[in-house]
Amino acid sequence: MSHILIAEDDPHVASFIKKGLQAAGYSTEHAADGETALFLARASGFDLIILDIGLPLMDGFKVLAQIRGEGVRTPVIVLTARDSVPDTVAGLEGGANDYMTKPFDVSELLARIRLRLVDRAPAADGNVIKHKGLSLDLHSRRARIGEESVELTSREFAILEVFLRHPDRVISREQLLSQVWGYDFDPGSNVVDVYVRALRAKIGAERIETIRGAGYRLP
Repeated sequence: MSHILIAEDDPHVASFIKKGLQAAGYSTEHAADGETALFLARASGFDLIILDIGLPLMDGFKVLAQIRGEGVRTPVIVLTARDSVPDTVAGLEGGANDYMTKPFDVSELLARIRLRLVDRAPAADGNVIKHKGLSLDLHSRRARIGEESVELTSREFAILEVFLRHPDRVISREQLLSQVWGYDFDPGSNVVDVYVRALRAKIGAERIETIRGAGYRLP
């Protein structure tokens, strides 16, 4: 299991990231300020760091410069509300491996995390999730039913990934909204039902059960 440090001072955003990562099978640790983030990045064996720029006590740019100067090569995804070109360039030139701006989709964040972890490790069967003839290759972003390829949109892929990581478990609409659409979602939206309907049309309606009043399940 990959271990990820979340350096983020906003408790709402940090909680959202933590839930999304843990649902995807990652273990996490949280730092709410730059000094704590620096200490943990130095002392713990993380596989990846999600680093907010606007941290108190020590900003993310300083944390990044410090750990890179000390030879810490852990992949870093900078996550920030700043979206100007100079900030982006500063982050990447300072040693970040990737750069995302808020608000963001958890599906995109997970995709970027997987990419950085794959870059760091040799290919393995762990990149493929399988269940009863369905398979997702998380590296190539390909879906299959048996030997037949299925074309999925990025949202459909992300929804199916959630189901395949939690077979036989009831997944609520709110959980899918949070994990696939991000922290700034409308709980009254019917977008989940629309995408699940489209996904069923591609993989077979019988593969995703509706649990009345609770959500959906991949049996």
